Amino acid sequence: MSANGTDADRPGGSTEVSADPQRRAIWVPEPAELSDVELLLDGAFPPLRGFLTADEVESVRTRQRLDADVAWSEPITLTVPEEVAAAEEIELRDVEGAPVAVLRNETPWSDETGAHPAGPLVAAEEPTGVLRRMRPPAERVRAALPAGPVLGVLPEAPLHHRELAQIRQLAGELDAHVLILPRMTGPRPEALVQSVLAARPELPEGATIVPVPLARRADPKRDALLAAHVAAAYGATHLISESPLEQAPVQVLEPPEVVRDHADRWRPAAQVAPAETRPGLSDEGLRELLDSGAELPDWFTTRAIAEQQRRLHPPLTARGFTVLFTGLSGAGKSTLARALRDELSRHDHRAVTLLDGDVVRRTLCEGLGFSAEDRSRNVRRIGYVAAEVTRHGGAAICAPIAPYHADRDAVRRMVHEAGGFVLVHVATPLGECERRDRKGLYRKARNGSLPEFTGVSAPYEVPDDADLVLDTSELSQDEAVARVVALLRERGWVRSWTSV
Repeated sequence: MSANGTDADRPGGSTEVSADPQRRAIWVPEPAELSDVELLLDGAFPPLRGFLTADEVESVRTRQRLDADVAWSEPITLTVPEEVAAAEEIELRDVEGAPVAVLRNETPWSDETGAHPAGPLVAAEEPTGVLRRMRPPAERVRAALPAGPVLGVLPEAPLHHRELAQIRQLAGELDAHVLILPRMTGPRPEALVQSVLAARPELPEGATIVPVPLARRADPKRDALLAAHVAAAYGATHLISESPLEQAPVQVLEPPEVVRDHADRWRPAAQVAPAETRPGLSDEGLRELLDSGAELPDWFTTRAIAEQQRRLHPPLTARGFTVLFTGLSGAGKSTLARALRDELSRHDHRAVTLLDGDVVRRTLCEGLGFSAEDRSRNVRRIGYVAAEVTRHGGAAICAPIAPYHADRDAVRRMVHEAGGFVLVHVATPLGECERRDRKGLYRKARNGSLPEFTGVSAPYEVPDDADLVLDTSELSQDEAVARVVALLRERGWVRSWTSV
């Protein structure tokens, strides 16, 4: 484990090795890895039956092929600690502890990113996963499709009138059955699926809808190719994609150009004279309407789809957010966090959760010490809880020292998936922090009786990405809190109020 705690106490990643460590281990994969497990079990990555060997990964990375005959775009791998990779079998569980699959670890390997088990997967007795009853195996979906062309669509956002017109046009030209495979990504995958179900009346009759937990890859081209493989596995013969793809297992079609006419209908561009076209709604314009809570126009979408879109993207003032105060001991983080909690509790509608460093160490993080690894665990546990508070529309205020860039970045990523995030560096000078030291911690650190104390015998990595920097030796408590509130207002997370 690095000093920066790059893998410390992640939500996925708990380990349990059996009495015979060479025989069996238990592991909770990261969410994206767990999605791969579910797709492998569903037969959505044919011909793969499990995680790739080192040779297969090298072939995919360099030639985009599993072997001489099989094209493949993305390495499907699992990263685990060395002691887990040493086991002959690895039971993979979800974050709630339910068994998902057993990995027969036939050819483990390692590289600079860590240890990787490799081998086939065997499903647990009871399949798990979000919306599992809506997700039959790929083979069963294929068998139920009608003969003839099948047009695949893998949406990551709600389908509005424009996208629906494109689907109807291509399906009509091909005389194709429509197969919609919503990609269940982000913090509310069920809301995306419900938005697609709300669009069913606007789709060609009999369209098949099957959610797939396909996590997004970093490389857009590889991601699009992997989506094409998944579409083919479920029976698509054609795929709508913005990306032109080589070696795709299906015929890839660009979305046709459709425009809004003077009667607010979406029609093929070739059928509408330029003088009769009306402007649509850009992605930025849609985001502004959603952020403000404004109604989406009827020419853009249906009421039912708009309702689901608002669940996915509620107004800023209805979303949760996290404020993370970071700084040295004695900088004033806890004081500002409590004052901000009181200010929000008086004026804002959200439930406010205070995750203060000292309180958290006595409860959520009881038993952790002050080593670099334990500091990372402390901050990331706080971040996980803050992300959950944010996900459910609350305000989380956190006040750990959080000395490492990597841990603060990890918290930012967790929270950003659910709502807003503000990093406040309480940059009170070290000398002033020592002067305020009521507990005598700095004195103990200076005389060596308190090892690994941040700012004295352990490092504090000063944030270069803070959203706000406050020095409480120069600002009063009220002034500092007012600056935090002003930033929250500026970003649209809270409404204006008059303090009393």
